[in-house]
Amino acid sequence: MELSVLLLLAVLMGLLLLLTRGQPQSHGCLPPGPRPLPLLGNLLQMDRKGLLKSFLKLRDKYGDVFTVYLGPRPVVMLCGTEAIREALVDHADAFSGRGKIAVMDPVFQGYGVVFANGERWKTLRRFSLATMRDFGMGKRSVEERIQEEAQCLVKELQRTKGTLQDPIFFFHSITANIICSIVFGQRFEYTDPEFLRLLDLFYKSFALISSLSSQVYELFSSVMKHLPGTHRTVWSHLEEINAFIHRSVEKHRETLDPSAPRDFIDTYLLRMENEKSDSNSEFNQKNLIITTLSLFFAGTETTSTTLRYGFLLMLKYPHIREKVQKEIDRVIGSNRCPVFNDRINMPYTDAVIHEIQRFGDLLPIGVPHIVTQDTHFRGYIIPKGTEVFPILNSALNDPLYFEKPETFNPDHFLDANGALRKSDAFMPFSTGKRICLGEGIARTELFIFFTTILQNFTVDGPVAPEDIDLTPMECGVGKVPPAYQIRFLPR
Repeated sequence: MELSVLLLLAVLMGLLLLLTRGQPQSHGCLPPGPRPLPLLGNLLQMDRKGLLKSFLKLRDKYGDVFTVYLGPRPVVMLCGTEAIREALVDHADAFSGRGKIAVMDPVFQGYGVVFANGERWKTLRRFSLATMRDFGMGKRSVEERIQEEAQCLVKELQRTKGTLQDPIFFFHSITANIICSIVFGQRFEYTDPEFLRLLDLFYKSFALISSLSSQVYELFSSVMKHLPGTHRTVWSHLEEINAFIHRSVEKHRETLDPSAPRDFIDTYLLRMENEKSDSNSEFNQKNLIITTLSLFFAGTETTSTTLRYGFLLMLKYPHIREKVQKEIDRVIGSNRCPVFNDRINMPYTDAVIHEIQRFGDLLPIGVPHIVTQDTHFRGYIIPKGTEVFPILNSALNDPLYFEKPETFNPDHFLDANGALRKSDAFMPFSTGKRICLGEGIARTELFIFFTTILQNFTVDGPVAPEDIDLTPMECGVGKVPPAYQIRFLPR
């Protein structure tokens, strides 16, 4: 009995110690926010529907710039077009650091072009941009590769003979093949079993990374990493993709011709060889594998998911699809392939694609940033190393820029004369120095794939338009559209 009392007193003393010493220390002069509990942070303020819902509720109380404790660590939230642009554009250098996504960090570990920081990031970004540009303007430009892949897709869709299909496979295949042609120097047949396995891993990984369990992991990764759960499945999937990349790198190394590099990997291997005597060089095997994973994953999943949202919206709003097809018929016709420059004469179609990206809201919370120095921002002092979440959802749904942001309406991007209207709030690729380095390729893919499909097919589904539910399957780091079936009917 006495032992039980002593144990109880010990527990109570421990809790008291946590309450008195475990309170997060003052970090500069951070923006306001809900008072955190020791270790738990603002767990009690989190909505069971996920982090995004939680942050938007807190914005209503604390304004566009506020602090939330995810577990024991403070994170500054930026909401609304003005706050995000002021930070990422007007204070671009200070906000150019990259934070971590907890469920992915054990695989990336600060390597590769997406999650690197400092000189590593600058070096890898310069190299990646230059190399992707060079291989996009060689014997076959990126646009030509996209046009060729679009025609392969047309043939594949014709074989379906108007039967109901899950579009995931088709959109994954075409977007993956574009980045594969640049990075690996080849495209894959749609029936290739290794290719199909990779696409399945991408899809499952993106869904798991966006799941509620991964959002909970973001709060308590230091403890949960030792336990079984979704995070271990994500790690397993990404490591399997890395194993494929490693095998491809070894094949490239065995067949490398220094006088004629074939792709991104060859060019990187040549740079590695040139800098092998520099112990501080960032051109090493780890950065090669993780940069390739970053390009492969981002280049496949983001555009394919946007296309999936796009065609679900075309099923939901057939009158919009009909207007797009009329513009395609008038400007392009049926006897030639669409080219990216056609968009200049197709403002309605261009506006529809913009609205698909806005409404689809693919990365609603944005990829985390960190400040690279003590930063004065809107009267606060954000200490060096503090994480910052630019809530892109709050810009893409900003009522100051979009009249009815909760509705899908291409008029959001059209002026009174029917011309395309640009908007500072349109930032699906983020903005500032960390803007997606594949933005140009993604925009070209979206336009050519979208118009080529609607040039050759009309679309139909098993559900009446008014009964189509647009509620995402997952909404966390990414937004995953609901599963659906679609018919591609030759025009």
